[in-house]
Amino acid sequence: MQSVADEKHDTASINRSPVIDARRLVKRFGGITAVAGISLVLQQGEMIGLIGPNGAGKTTLFNLIAGSLKPSSGEIWISGREVSQERPELRIARGVGRTFQIPRPFAEMTVLENVLTGAQEQDGERLFANFFNPGRVAGQERAAIDKARSLLSFVTLSGLENEPARVLSGGQRKLLELARILMADPAAILLDEPAAGVNPALLETIMERVLELHAQGKSILLIEHNMDMISRLCSRVMAMASGRHLAEGTPDEVATNPAVIEAYLGGAA
Repeated sequence: MQSVADEKHDTASINRSPVIDARRLVKRFGGITAVAGISLVLQQGEMIGLIGPNGAGKTTLFNLIAGSLKPSSGEIWISGREVSQERPELRIARGVGRTFQIPRPFAEMTVLENVLTGAQEQDGERLFANFFNPGRVAGQERAAIDKARSLLSFVTLSGLENEPARVLSGGQRKLLELARILMADPAAILLDEPAAGVNPALLETIMERVLELHAQGKSILLIEHNMDMISRLCSRVMAMASGRHLAEGTPDEVATNPAVIEAYLGGAA
């Protein structure tokens, strides 16, 4: 039976172009190679699952794509532009946003204020604009607040907008981080273990929102250990182990691949 993700993937596969094109990426930390020649293409409107045992190099790969690490070798292309040496703040401007396995919101700021930190290209950030064009600055601030409230509604946190972020549960913090990323309207979203530490009810909410973003045309790269979530959301999965590409295919193909089973279970396989 074809999943919802498969149906959306089939529709989105028409006239797609790469949003992220990682080519032969290598990242070394001293004598340790955390990523060893990984290539990955995320097409426009596609959702890919990235799996592997702990220490496989998945988060390091995310950090390379998001710009918080620079590759030892290899290339990263975003929407046709080579960006391997660019600073991380430029990646979001080019349309790539990422979440973290453990979200760290500004604890004493309100939920709404946390979302507003994701707004991009605000004239109010420039000193002289506040003096010479206050009307434009005020208009942008009102528009940003309206957008932030809309996103809080999307992630089901509207009723908490005036609460300090420290009161949120782990799952709510993941939803808050997603809303903050969406303030920049990225074309591609890197989700780092959105299911980790989340109760079942909120996990369903997170999956529903991810599917909705995919339906809107967002490209999504998803690190996750929850294979049920991967199977429900993704039509293509790539497995890593020890920094290397291990297998690729549909969720069922990858889950039953002997090399993947061996990487996860070792001798118990």
